[in-house]
Amino acid sequence: MRELPAQALSDAVLTGAEPVVLRGLAAHWPVVRAAREGQADAYLRRFYRDATVNAMLGAPDIEGRFFYNDDLSGFNFAPVRVRLDAVLDELRGHAADARPPAIYVGSTTIDTCLPGFRAANDVDLGGRDALASIWIGNRTRIAAHYDLPDNLACVVAGRRRFTLFPPDQLPNLYIGPLDFTPAGQAISLVDFAKPDLARFPRFETAMRHALVAELEPGDALFIPSMWWHHVEALESFNILVNYWWRQSPDFMDTPMNALMLALMCVRDLPPAQRAAWEGLFRHFVFDADETTSAHIPPAARRVLAPLDADGARALRAQLLKRMNR
Repeated sequence: MRELPAQALSDAVLTGAEPVVLRGLAAHWPVVRAAREGQADAYLRRFYRDATVNAMLGAPDIEGRFFYNDDLSGFNFAPVRVRLDAVLDELRGHAADARPPAIYVGSTTIDTCLPGFRAANDVDLGGRDALASIWIGNRTRIAAHYDLPDNLACVVAGRRRFTLFPPDQLPNLYIGPLDFTPAGQAISLVDFAKPDLARFPRFETAMRHALVAELEPGDALFIPSMWWHHVEALESFNILVNYWWRQSPDFMDTPMNALMLALMCVRDLPPAQRAAWEGLFRHFVFDADETTSAHIPPAARRVLAPLDADGARALRAQLLKRMNR
């Protein structure tokens, strides 16, 4: 994995298809300086304004691994809606425990829960309309998953270890249910701390393609869209700030909707029909270029024309009408 100095952050990095570590990108942030002095908790409280957050609480025996229960019918943690200062109190109260409960606040919009924080703790992303979120917890392990947006993750307090896999390692990561997930994204069922290679033998192949980065406070990691990443928080108190943005127009829906529809409409067709539809998808979607509809007059191309916001709105209405029949 490439490692670059903070000043190397550029459009070329932020539009790239490979992960990049940016050492010291956020080292000048006041919250990072506070964290190095053991004052990150106090620094966050300066901006807190009675906001509640979504938190995950797990018993000590899950060892920080937020996951399913044994038969995948539920989860091994309790989701709760709670005041952020109460979470900070819990983290402080269990900081010295040898086996603390697992405490985790994930993907919370900074401007909502900590107004004013970004005035002095922010990254210039060149005009990108990014969603800035904060993640707070103790020693936790987040199963390998992908995100659709590109991601810049900045470690603020504690240390984090990221294990990343390129998208083509999907078959070797043994992904769980797509529509019943701990936090919204499908996850690998492999326990990275003690992988069961009898049950998940191809995981050895995935690990041969893995990229591992350990980040200190102030370091950042660019994670391209669709790269799988497993995240470990390594200290009793950890904070991460991340930015998500897409390189596609806002009117485009998530491709996961198309995948779910394909599972319903295509996967279980007879083999010959499924092969025919594979050809249609290749022609009109995956291999589409300017020649695909060149034989149709431009005004008559309809959904085969380049999509814009109005076209997407009309197509969405058409799809909803068909599905609600």
